[in-house]
Amino acid sequence: MVRVRFAPSPTGFLHIGGARTALFNWLFAKHNKGKFILRIEDTDAARSTKEAEEQILDALKWLGLDWDEGPLVGGPHEPYYQSQRLSIYKKFIAQLLNEGKAYSCYCTSEELDVRREDMKKKGEVPRYDGRCRDLTDDERNKLKKEGRSEVIRFKWTKPVLPFKDAIHGDINFGEHQYDDFVILKTDGNPTYNFSCVVDDHSMEITHVIRGDDHITNTPRQIALYEALGFSPPTFAHIPLILGPDKARLSKRHGAVGLMEYKKEGYLPEALMNFISLLGWSPGNNKEIMSEEELINSFSLERIISRNAVFNKEKLDWMNGSYIKDLPAEKLLEHVLPYFKEAGFINEKTDKEKLIKMMELYKPRTRTLCQIIDNADFFFQDKLSYNEEAVNKFLKRDYVPSLLDKVEERLEQLQSFLFQDIEKTLRELAEELKMKGADFIHPLRVAVTGKSVSPPLFEVMELLGKEKTLERIKDSKKIISK
Repeated sequence: MVRVRFAPSPTGFLHIGGARTALFNWLFAKHNKGKFILRIEDTDAARSTKEAEEQILDALKWLGLDWDEGPLVGGPHEPYYQSQRLSIYKKFIAQLLNEGKAYSCYCTSEELDVRREDMKKKGEVPRYDGRCRDLTDDERNKLKKEGRSEVIRFKWTKPVLPFKDAIHGDINFGEHQYDDFVILKTDGNPTYNFSCVVDDHSMEITHVIRGDDHITNTPRQIALYEALGFSPPTFAHIPLILGPDKARLSKRHGAVGLMEYKKEGYLPEALMNFISLLGWSPGNNKEIMSEEELINSFSLERIISRNAVFNKEKLDWMNGSYIKDLPAEKLLEHVLPYFKEAGFINEKTDKEKLIKMMELYKPRTRTLCQIIDNADFFFQDKLSYNEEAVNKFLKRDYVPSLLDKVEERLEQLQSFLFQDIEKTLRELAEELKMKGADFIHPLRVAVTGKSVSPPLFEVMELLGKEKTLERIKDSKKIISK
Protein backbone atom coordinates (compact mmCIF):
# COMPACT_ATOMS: atom_id res chain seq x y z
CA MET A 1 0.00 0.00 0.00
CA VAL A 2 1.16 3.52 -0.82
CA ARG A 3 1.87 5.46 2.36
CA VAL A 4 2.96 9.10 2.20
CA ARG A 5 3.40 11.81 4.79
CA PHE A 6 3.36 15.56 5.25
CA ALA A 7 5.60 16.58 8.13
CA PRO A 8 5.45 20.32 8.87
CA SER A 9 7.39 22.07 11.61
CA PRO A 10 5.07 24.22 13.78
CA THR A 11 7.43 27.19 13.66
CA GLY A 12 5.28 29.30 11.36
CA PHE A 13 2.12 29.34 9.31
CA LEU A 14 1.37 26.99 6.41
CA HIS A 15 2.31 28.79 3.18
CA ILE A 16 1.67 28.02 -0.48
CA GLY A 17 4.83 25.92 -0.82
CA GLY A 18 3.99 23.73 2.16
CA ALA A 19 0.35 23.49 1.11
CA ARG A 20 1.42 22.27 -2.34
CA THR A 21 3.66 19.59 -0.78
CA ALA A 22 0.76 18.45 1.39
CA LEU A 23 -1.63 18.49 -1.58
CA PHE A 24 0.66 16.46 -3.86
CA ASN A 25 1.11 13.85 -1.12
CA TRP A 26 -2.65 13.78 -0.49
CA LEU A 27 -3.53 13.46 -4.19
CA PHE A 28 -0.95 10.69 -4.67
CA ALA A 29 -2.38 8.77 -1.70
CA LYS A 30 -5.97 9.21 -2.88
CA HIS A 31 -5.13 8.27 -6.47
CA ASN A 32 -3.44 5.06 -5.31
CA LYS A 33 -6.01 4.29 -2.58
CA GLY A 34 -3.21 4.62 -0.05
CA LYS A 35 -2.75 6.46 3.25
CA PHE A 36 -1.88 10.10 3.92
CA ILE A 37 -0.10 10.60 7.25
CA LEU A 38 0.35 13.90 9.06
CA ARG A 39 3.38 14.12 11.36
CA ILE A 40 4.37 17.18 13.38
CA GLU A 41 8.14 17.78 13.47
CA ASP A 42 8.30 19.79 16.69
CA THR A 43 11.72 18.96 18.08
CA ASP A 44 12.80 22.61 17.66
CA ALA A 45 11.42 23.51 21.09
CA ALA A 46 12.63 27.13 20.92
CA ARG A 47 10.69 27.93 17.76
CA SER A 48 7.75 25.53 17.79
CA THR A 49 4.44 26.96 19.03
CA LYS A 50 0.96 25.58 19.68
CA GLU A 51 -0.51 28.52 17.75
CA ALA A 52 1.44 27.59 14.60
CA GLU A 53 0.46 23.94 14.96
CA GLU A 54 -3.24 24.79 15.28
CA GLN A 55 -3.03 27.13 12.30
CA ILE A 56 -1.41 24.41 10.17
CA LEU A 57 -4.13 21.90 11.11
CA ASP A 58 -6.88 24.46 10.45
CA ALA A 59 -5.38 25.37 7.08
CA LEU A 60 -5.16 21.73 5.97
CA LYS A 61 -8.75 21.09 7.04
CA TRP A 62 -9.98 24.26 5.30
CA LEU A 63 -8.21 23.25 2.08
CA GLY A 64 -9.97 19.87 2.30
CA LEU A 65 -6.93 17.71 3.04
CA ASP A 66 -8.02 15.06 5.53
CA TRP A 67 -5.37 12.74 6.95
CA ASP A 68 -5.70 9.02 7.66
CA GLU A 69 -3.23 9.01 10.57
CA GLY A 70 -1.86 11.78 12.73
CA PRO A 71 -2.90 14.41 15.28
CA LEU A 72 -6.58 14.40 16.26
CA VAL A 73 -7.25 11.07 14.48
CA GLY A 74 -4.53 8.81 15.91
CA GLY A 75 -3.33 5.67 14.14
CA PRO A 76 -1.20 2.53 14.53
CA HIS A 77 2.10 4.41 14.61
CA GLU A 78 1.44 6.88 17.42
CA PRO A 79 2.72 9.24 18.61
CA TYR A 80 2.70 11.53 15.55
CA TYR A 81 4.61 14.32 17.32
CA GLN A 82 8.39 14.02 17.11
CA SER A 83 8.77 15.56 20.57
CA GLN A 84 6.96 12.50 21.94
CA ARG A 85 9.16 10.01 20.05
CA LEU A 86 12.51 10.72 21.73
CA SER A 87 12.78 7.23 23.26
CA ILE A 88 12.43 5.73 19.76
CA TYR A 89 15.25 7.91 18.39
CA LYS A 90 17.55 7.14 21.32
CA LYS A 91 17.14 3.42 20.71
CA PHE A 92 18.44 3.78 17.16
CA ILE A 93 21.17 6.23 18.26
CA ALA A 94 22.35 3.55 20.69
CA GLN A 95 22.33 0.99 17.86
CA LEU A 96 24.61 3.16 15.70
CA LEU A 97 26.95 3.87 18.62
CA ASN A 98 27.21 0.19 19.54
CA GLU A 99 27.95 -0.75 15.93
CA GLY A 100 30.64 1.93 15.62
CA LYS A 101 28.62 3.85 13.02
CA ALA A 102 28.30 6.97 15.19
CA TYR A 103 30.38 8.68 17.86
CA SER A 104 30.32 11.40 20.49
CA CYS A 105 31.74 14.80 19.52
CA TYR A 106 32.81 17.44 22.07
CA CYS A 107 33.94 20.24 19.74
CA THR A 108 32.55 23.63 20.69
CA SER A 109 30.79 25.96 18.25
CA GLU A 110 33.68 28.41 18.51
CA GLU A 111 36.24 25.71 17.66
CA LEU A 112 34.18 24.56 14.69
CA ASP A 113 33.88 28.15 13.40
CA VAL A 114 37.65 28.67 13.56
CA ARG A 115 38.33 25.43 11.65
CA ARG A 116 35.77 26.29 8.97
CA GLU A 117 37.38 29.70 8.43
CA ASP A 118 40.81 28.07 8.12
CA MET A 119 39.45 25.68 5.47
CA LYS A 120 37.93 28.58 3.52
CA LYS A 121 41.26 30.41 3.54
CA LYS A 122 42.89 27.29 2.09
CA GLY A 123 40.23 27.07 -0.61
CA GLU A 124 38.72 23.94 0.89
CA VAL A 125 35.03 23.15 1.35
CA PRO A 126 34.19 23.84 5.03
CA ARG A 127 33.31 20.56 6.71
CA TYR A 128 33.80 18.73 9.98
CA ASP A 129 37.36 17.43 10.17
CA GLY A 130 36.60 14.29 12.19
CA ARG A 131 38.53 15.57 15.23
CA CYS A 132 36.51 13.43 17.69
CA ARG A 133 36.04 10.42 15.43
CA ASP A 134 38.67 8.17 17.02
CA LEU A 135 39.00 9.48 20.57
CA THR A 136 40.31 7.07 23.20
CA ASP A 137 38.29 6.51 26.37
CA ASP A 138 40.82 8.64 28.30
CA GLU A 139 40.49 11.52 25.82
CA ARG A 140 36.73 11.28 25.91
CA ASN A 141 36.63 11.29 29.73
CA LYS A 142 38.96 14.29 29.86
CA LEU A 143 36.70 16.30 27.55
CA LYS A 144 33.67 15.34 29.63
CA LYS A 145 35.39 16.53 32.80
CA GLU A 146 35.97 19.89 31.14
CA GLY A 147 32.16 20.20 31.08
CA ARG A 148 31.93 20.15 27.31
CA SER A 149 28.54 19.49 25.70
CA GLU A 150 28.18 16.37 23.61
CA VAL A 151 26.58 15.77 20.22
CA ILE A 152 26.37 12.48 18.35
CA ARG A 153 27.78 12.42 14.82
CA PHE A 154 27.16 9.85 12.10
CA LYS A 155 30.38 8.29 10.81
CA TRP A 156 30.45 8.81 7.04
CA THR A 157 32.45 5.94 5.50
CA LYS A 158 31.37 5.62 1.85
CA PRO A 159 31.40 7.82 -1.25
CA VAL A 160 28.17 9.58 -2.13
CA LEU A 161 26.19 7.23 -4.34
CA PRO A 162 23.77 8.34 -7.08
CA PHE A 163 20.08 7.81 -6.40
CA LYS A 164 17.00 7.73 -8.59
CA ASP A 165 14.45 10.46 -8.05
CA ALA A 166 10.88 9.84 -9.25
CA ILE A 167 10.71 13.35 -10.77
CA HIS A 168 14.29 14.25 -11.75
CA GLY A 169 15.60 10.79 -12.63
CA ASP A 170 19.19 9.88 -11.72
CA ILE A 171 20.85 12.36 -9.36
CA ASN A 172 24.59 12.21 -8.90
CA PHE A 173 26.44 14.53 -6.53
CA GLY A 174 29.78 13.44 -7.99
CA GLU A 175 32.72 14.40 -5.81
CA HIS A 176 30.61 16.33 -3.33
CA GLN A 177 32.08 15.70 0.11
CA TYR A 178 29.76 14.92 2.99
CA ASP A 179 31.18 15.07 6.49
CA ASP A 180 30.33 13.33 9.76
CA PHE A 181 27.07 15.17 10.36
CA VAL A 182 25.27 15.58 13.69
CA ILE A 183 22.35 13.23 14.36
CA LEU A 184 21.69 14.08 18.03
CA LYS A 185 22.01 17.62 19.37
CA THR A 186 23.25 18.74 22.79
CA ASP A 187 19.65 19.20 24.01
CA GLY A 188 18.90 15.52 23.37
CA ASN A 189 16.77 16.16 20.30
CA PRO A 190 17.55 14.46 16.98
CA THR A 191 18.39 16.43 13.88
CA TYR A 192 16.02 16.55 10.93
CA ASN A 193 17.89 14.01 8.81
CA PHE A 194 17.97 11.39 11.55
CA SER A 195 14.46 11.81 12.93
CA CYS A 196 12.74 11.74 9.56
CA VAL A 197 14.60 8.56 8.54
CA VAL A 198 13.56 6.79 11.74
CA ASP A 199 9.98 8.10 11.49
CA ASP A 200 9.55 7.33 7.80
CA HIS A 201 10.79 3.78 8.38
CA SER A 202 8.70 3.30 11.54
CA MET A 203 5.58 4.65 9.86
CA GLU A 204 6.14 2.49 6.76
CA ILE A 205 6.36 5.45 4.38
CA THR A 206 6.71 4.22 0.79
CA HIS A 207 7.18 7.55 -1.01
CA VAL A 208 8.80 10.74 0.29
CA ILE A 209 7.37 13.62 -1.77
CA ARG A 210 8.93 16.94 -0.77
CA GLY A 211 10.50 20.14 -2.08
CA ASP A 212 13.68 20.39 -4.14
CA ASP A 213 15.37 22.16 -1.25
CA HIS A 214 15.67 18.74 0.43
CA ILE A 215 17.59 17.05 -2.40
CA THR A 216 20.97 17.64 -0.74
CA ASN A 217 19.66 15.94 2.41
CA THR A 218 18.81 12.77 0.53
CA PRO A 219 22.35 11.25 0.34
CA ARG A 220 22.68 11.70 4.11
CA GLN A 221 19.35 10.00 4.65
CA ILE A 222 20.13 7.14 2.27
CA ALA A 223 23.39 6.58 4.19
CA LEU A 224 21.39 6.44 7.44
CA TYR A 225 18.87 3.99 5.94
CA GLU A 226 21.74 1.72 4.98
CA ALA A 227 23.51 2.04 8.34
CA LEU A 228 20.31 1.22 10.24
CA GLY A 229 19.43 -1.69 7.98
CA PHE A 230 16.28 -0.01 6.59
CA SER A 231 14.99 -0.08 3.02
CA PRO A 232 14.76 3.50 1.70
CA PRO A 233 11.49 4.80 0.24
CA THR A 234 11.05 6.23 -3.24
CA PHE A 235 12.13 9.88 -3.26
CA ALA A 236 10.30 12.51 -5.33
CA HIS A 237 11.50 16.10 -5.12
CA ILE A 238 9.11 18.83 -6.29
CA PRO A 239 10.60 21.89 -8.02
CA LEU A 240 10.42 25.22 -6.20
CA ILE A 241 7.69 27.85 -6.60
CA LEU A 242 8.98 31.20 -7.86
CA GLY A 243 7.39 34.61 -8.09
CA PRO A 244 6.62 36.23 -11.46
CA ASP A 245 10.08 37.85 -11.32
CA LYS A 246 11.61 34.34 -11.06
CA ALA A 247 12.85 35.05 -7.54
CA ARG A 248 12.02 32.59 -4.79
CA LEU A 249 8.43 33.01 -3.62
CA SER A 250 8.16 35.55 -0.79
CA LYS A 251 5.50 37.60 0.99
CA ARG A 252 5.52 40.24 -1.71
CA HIS A 253 4.50 37.54 -4.22
CA GLY A 254 1.68 36.19 -2.05
CA ALA A 255 3.55 33.74 0.18
CA VAL A 256 1.35 34.47 3.17
CA GLY A 257 -0.20 31.99 5.58
CA LEU A 258 -2.85 29.88 3.85
CA MET A 259 -5.60 31.17 6.15
CA GLU A 260 -4.94 34.67 4.80
CA TYR A 261 -6.36 33.45 1.51
CA LYS A 262 -9.51 32.39 3.34
CA LYS A 263 -9.67 35.81 5.00
CA GLU A 264 -9.26 37.52 1.61
CA GLY A 265 -12.20 35.59 0.19
CA TYR A 266 -10.75 32.71 -1.80
CA LEU A 267 -12.69 29.45 -2.00
CA PRO A 268 -10.80 26.35 -0.82
CA GLU A 269 -11.80 24.42 -3.95
CA ALA A 270 -10.34 27.16 -6.15
CA LEU A 271 -7.13 27.37 -4.13
CA MET A 272 -6.71 23.58 -4.24
CA ASN A 273 -7.17 23.62 -8.02
CA PHE A 274 -4.72 26.52 -8.42
CA ILE A 275 -2.03 24.99 -6.18
CA SER A 276 -2.32 21.62 -7.95
CA LEU A 277 -1.20 23.25 -11.21
CA LEU A 278 1.94 24.76 -9.66
CA GLY A 279 4.37 22.23 -11.09
CA TRP A 280 1.91 19.56 -12.22
CA SER A 281 -0.17 19.16 -15.35
CA PRO A 282 -3.00 16.75 -16.21
CA GLY A 283 -1.62 16.61 -19.74
CA ASN A 284 -4.70 17.95 -21.51
CA ASN A 285 -4.38 21.73 -20.94
CA LYS A 286 -7.43 21.62 -18.68
CA GLU A 287 -7.25 24.14 -15.85
CA ILE A 288 -10.58 24.11 -13.99
CA MET A 289 -10.73 20.69 -12.34
CA SER A 290 -12.86 19.24 -9.54
CA GLU A 291 -11.31 17.43 -6.59
CA GLU A 292 -12.37 14.11 -8.11
CA GLU A 293 -10.74 14.99 -11.44
CA LEU A 294 -7.52 16.00 -9.68
CA ILE A 295 -7.40 12.70 -7.77
CA ASN A 296 -8.10 10.62 -10.87
CA SER A 297 -5.50 12.45 -12.98
CA PHE A 298 -2.65 12.85 -10.50
CA SER A 299 0.64 11.02 -10.93
CA LEU A 300 4.28 11.71 -10.09
CA GLU A 301 5.16 11.25 -13.77
CA ARG A 302 3.22 14.40 -14.67
CA ILE A 303 5.02 16.61 -12.13
CA ILE A 304 7.06 19.12 -14.14
CA SER A 305 10.77 19.11 -13.30
CA ARG A 306 11.27 22.87 -13.81
CA ASN A 307 10.34 25.50 -11.22
CA ALA A 308 6.71 26.65 -11.07
CA VAL A 309 5.67 30.33 -11.21
CA PHE A 310 3.06 31.74 -8.83
CA ASN A 311 0.62 33.94 -10.75
CA LYS A 312 -1.81 35.86 -8.51
CA GLU A 313 -3.85 37.04 -11.49
CA LYS A 314 -4.47 33.43 -12.50
CA LEU A 315 -5.56 32.60 -8.95
CA ASP A 316 -8.01 35.51 -9.03
CA TRP A 317 -9.38 34.38 -12.40
CA MET A 318 -9.76 30.81 -11.20
CA ASN A 319 -11.46 31.87 -7.96
CA GLY A 320 -13.83 34.03 -9.98
CA SER A 321 -14.69 31.04 -12.17
CA TYR A 322 -15.52 28.96 -9.11
CA ILE A 323 -17.67 31.77 -7.66
CA LYS A 324 -19.52 32.16 -10.97
CA ASP A 325 -20.35 28.44 -11.05
CA LEU A 326 -21.66 28.29 -7.47
CA PRO A 327 -25.43 28.25 -6.92
CA ALA A 328 -26.46 31.57 -5.35
CA GLU A 329 -27.59 29.83 -2.15
CA LYS A 330 -24.19 28.14 -1.79
CA LEU A 331 -22.33 31.38 -2.50
CA LEU A 332 -24.39 33.08 0.20
CA GLU A 333 -23.23 30.44 2.71
CA HIS A 334 -19.63 31.47 1.98
CA VAL A 335 -20.41 35.20 2.12
CA LEU A 336 -22.60 35.29 5.25
CA PRO A 337 -19.66 35.24 7.74
CA TYR A 338 -18.17 38.28 5.97
CA PHE A 339 -21.52 40.10 6.00
CA LYS A 340 -21.92 39.37 9.72
CA GLU A 341 -18.36 40.50 10.52
CA ALA A 342 -19.00 43.75 8.64
CA GLY A 343 -22.22 44.28 10.60
CA PHE A 344 -24.32 44.32 7.43
CA ILE A 345 -26.95 41.77 8.46
CA ASN A 346 -28.82 40.33 11.43
CA GLU A 347 -31.42 37.63 11.99
CA LYS A 348 -34.13 39.87 10.46
CA THR A 349 -32.35 40.37 7.13
CA ASP A 350 -34.37 39.11 4.15
CA LYS A 351 -32.51 35.97 2.96
CA GLU A 352 -34.26 35.94 -0.43
CA LYS A 353 -32.92 39.42 -1.15
CA LEU A 354 -29.42 38.27 -0.23
CA ILE A 355 -29.73 35.33 -2.63
CA LYS A 356 -30.80 37.73 -5.43
CA MET A 357 -27.81 39.89 -4.53
CA MET A 358 -25.52 36.86 -4.99
CA GLU A 359 -26.97 36.33 -8.47
CA LEU A 360 -26.02 39.92 -9.32
CA TYR A 361 -22.43 39.60 -8.09
CA LYS A 362 -21.59 36.04 -9.18
CA PRO A 363 -20.49 36.92 -12.73
CA ARG A 364 -18.56 40.04 -11.75
CA THR A 365 -16.46 39.17 -8.71
CA ARG A 366 -13.19 37.34 -8.15
CA THR A 367 -13.08 37.10 -4.35
CA LEU A 368 -15.70 37.00 -1.62
CA CYS A 369 -14.23 40.18 -0.14
CA GLN A 370 -14.95 42.03 -3.37
CA ILE A 371 -18.64 41.33 -2.79
CA ILE A 372 -18.38 42.83 0.70
CA ASP A 373 -16.55 45.90 -0.58
CA ASN A 374 -18.83 46.43 -3.57
CA ALA A 375 -22.20 45.59 -2.00
CA ASP A 376 -21.90 47.80 1.08
CA PHE A 377 -24.31 50.37 -0.39
CA PHE A 378 -27.18 47.86 -0.10
CA PHE A 379 -26.88 47.93 3.69
CA GLN A 380 -26.23 51.62 4.34
CA ASP A 381 -29.01 53.78 5.80
CA LYS A 382 -27.16 56.90 4.70
CA LEU A 383 -25.19 56.37 1.53
CA SER A 384 -21.43 56.97 1.45
CA TYR A 385 -20.71 58.70 -1.85
CA ASN A 386 -17.46 58.23 -3.70
CA GLU A 387 -16.12 61.76 -4.09
CA GLU A 388 -14.50 61.12 -7.45
CA ALA A 389 -17.72 59.60 -8.82
CA VAL A 390 -19.75 62.57 -7.52
CA ASN A 391 -17.45 65.10 -9.20
CA LYS A 392 -17.32 63.14 -12.43
CA PHE A 393 -21.01 62.27 -12.85
CA LEU A 394 -23.28 64.14 -10.43
CA LYS A 395 -21.82 67.62 -10.86
CA ARG A 396 -22.89 67.83 -14.49
CA ASP A 397 -25.25 70.74 -15.26
CA TYR A 398 -28.13 68.59 -16.50
CA VAL A 399 -28.15 66.12 -13.60
CA PRO A 400 -30.47 67.95 -11.11
CA SER A 401 -33.19 68.24 -13.78
CA LEU A 402 -32.64 64.61 -14.81
CA LEU A 403 -32.99 63.36 -11.24
CA ASP A 404 -36.22 65.32 -10.80
CA LYS A 405 -37.71 63.60 -13.85
CA VAL A 406 -36.44 60.15 -12.79
CA GLU A 407 -37.90 60.63 -9.32
CA GLU A 408 -41.27 61.63 -10.80
CA ARG A 409 -41.43 58.58 -13.10
CA LEU A 410 -40.39 56.12 -10.41
CA GLU A 411 -42.97 57.47 -7.96
CA GLN A 412 -45.69 56.67 -10.51
CA LEU A 413 -44.66 53.00 -10.81
CA GLN A 414 -47.03 50.50 -9.19
CA SER A 415 -44.67 47.57 -9.77
CA PHE A 416 -41.03 47.97 -8.84
CA LEU A 417 -39.67 44.94 -10.68
CA PHE A 418 -36.51 45.64 -12.65
CA GLN A 419 -38.26 44.98 -15.98
CA ASP A 420 -40.78 47.78 -15.25
CA ILE A 421 -38.07 50.11 -13.93
CA GLU A 422 -35.97 49.54 -17.05
CA LYS A 423 -38.91 50.10 -19.45
CA THR A 424 -39.92 53.33 -17.72
CA LEU A 425 -36.44 54.82 -17.54
CA ARG A 426 -35.44 53.85 -21.07
CA GLU A 427 -38.58 55.56 -22.33
CA LEU A 428 -37.58 58.66 -20.34
CA ALA A 429 -34.07 58.58 -21.85
CA GLU A 430 -35.57 58.45 -25.34
CA GLU A 431 -37.89 61.35 -24.60
CA LEU A 432 -34.93 63.39 -23.39
CA LYS A 433 -32.88 62.25 -26.40
CA MET A 434 -30.05 61.27 -24.06
CA LYS A 435 -27.26 58.76 -24.67
CA GLY A 436 -27.45 55.72 -22.40
CA ALA A 437 -24.16 56.47 -20.63
CA ASP A 438 -25.09 60.12 -19.94
CA PHE A 439 -28.37 58.92 -18.45
CA ILE A 440 -27.23 55.83 -16.51
CA HIS A 441 -23.92 56.94 -14.97
CA PRO A 442 -25.29 59.86 -12.87
CA LEU A 443 -28.26 57.74 -11.82
CA ARG A 444 -25.95 54.89 -10.75
CA VAL A 445 -23.92 57.24 -8.54
CA ALA A 446 -27.10 58.74 -7.09
CA VAL A 447 -28.46 55.31 -6.11
CA THR A 448 -25.27 53.41 -5.14
CA GLY A 449 -22.70 56.11 -4.40
CA LYS A 450 -20.34 54.34 -6.81
CA SER A 451 -19.45 54.63 -10.47
CA VAL A 452 -19.50 50.82 -10.89
CA SER A 453 -22.20 48.40 -9.77
CA PRO A 454 -24.20 45.41 -11.00
CA PRO A 455 -26.99 46.20 -13.55
CA LEU A 456 -28.66 49.34 -12.22
CA PHE A 457 -32.31 48.38 -12.72
CA GLU A 458 -31.84 45.12 -10.84
CA VAL A 459 -30.03 47.03 -8.08
CA MET A 460 -33.02 49.37 -7.80
CA GLU A 461 -35.43 46.46 -7.48
CA LEU A 462 -33.34 44.97 -4.66
CA LEU A 463 -33.10 48.31 -2.86
CA GLY A 464 -36.86 48.78 -3.16
CA LYS A 465 -38.88 51.79 -4.22
CA GLU A 466 -38.71 53.69 -0.94
CA LYS A 467 -34.92 53.45 -0.53
CA THR A 468 -34.25 54.18 -4.21
CA LEU A 469 -36.33 57.38 -4.12
CA GLU A 470 -34.76 58.40 -0.82
CA ARG A 471 -31.30 58.10 -2.33
CA ILE A 472 -32.21 60.15 -5.37
CA LYS A 473 -33.46 62.90 -3.02
CA ASP A 474 -30.25 62.68 -0.96
CA SER A 475 -28.08 62.87 -4.08
CA LYS A 476 -29.74 66.13 -5.07
CA LYS A 477 -28.73 67.55 -1.71
CA ILE A 478 -25.16 66.44 -2.37
CA ILE A 479 -25.19 68.25 -5.71
CA SER A 480 -26.47 71.49 -4.19
CA LYS A 481 -23.66 71.68 -1.65
